[in-house]
Amino acid sequence: MTVIDPDTTDWVPGTDADDDAEEMPLSLRLSIADTLTLGNATCGFMAVYFTTTGILIPHLSGSAETGMARHSAATAVILMLLAAIFDLCDGLVARKLRSSPMGAELDNLSDLISFGLAPAYFVLVYGMVADDAHQRVAAVAAITVLLAVVLRLARFSCVTMKDGMFQGMPSPFGALTVVSIVLLELPFVPTLLAVIGVAWLMVSRVEYPKPRGILAVAMLSWIVGAMGLLAAWAFDAPGGQLLLQTGCVLQVVLGAVIPLFATARRVNNIRDNRREARAAQP
Repeated sequence: MTVIDPDTTDWVPGTDADDDAEEMPLSLRLSIADTLTLGNATCGFMAVYFTTTGILIPHLSGSAETGMARHSAATAVILMLLAAIFDLCDGLVARKLRSSPMGAELDNLSDLISFGLAPAYFVLVYGMVADDAHQRVAAVAAITVLLAVVLRLARFSCVTMKDGMFQGMPSPFGALTVVSIVLLELPFVPTLLAVIGVAWLMVSRVEYPKPRGILAVAMLSWIVGAMGLLAAWAFDAPGGQLLLQTGCVLQVVLGAVIPLFATARRVNNIRDNRREARAAQP
């Protein structure tokens, strides 16, 4: 039999859990948006896993099969697309409900995994398994992609932009453009130059609209459609290769056209401001 001396303890039955809940810092409580953000990070990690186990290891061991590599590549890219959906939804949920004080930090760290490490690793593995590739050059391109995402995310945390705009290509869009370039299976040199071009766009000062409203719905529809194209390609459906190439070309074209429109709009705004300034002069 245990005897509790009331003079030597302040314990009161039923109060420990309540006290812990009240004393838990707000910064340690995960919101719904934070949970979606963690789903983003998980998808990015699993994309690296499938790229390693389904493409790299079979290639190094000499047991690579075209079908298995295709399935693994499609799975890895689908996971990056799913990470983009999580990234899109966590922002929408955070605006509608709430996010924890560490939500922004979680978002940046998750984006670094899913849209920095995963696509950079995809480029690196491509440089190891492609017939005409050069591993060391591909490694430099992969590091360029990773550092571009790191710099872009760091700048996003420090630079205040006007509402509704990003500075530089958003990392999810950049990651999907990079893997689309790789999946097109172009010659090695054009592929690497295009990948480095995307990395430059991510750290550029080109303004991109934030996915809100109709644009968010269009982006979500595009991502779901891309998942369908990848699935058709993975299971060798009739016309699956052509459908995948068409989707990749559209992704790359969007990546090239949006900066042109943004630059043209910026030039027109500068001209309009100059004209207004001249008209206002006496």
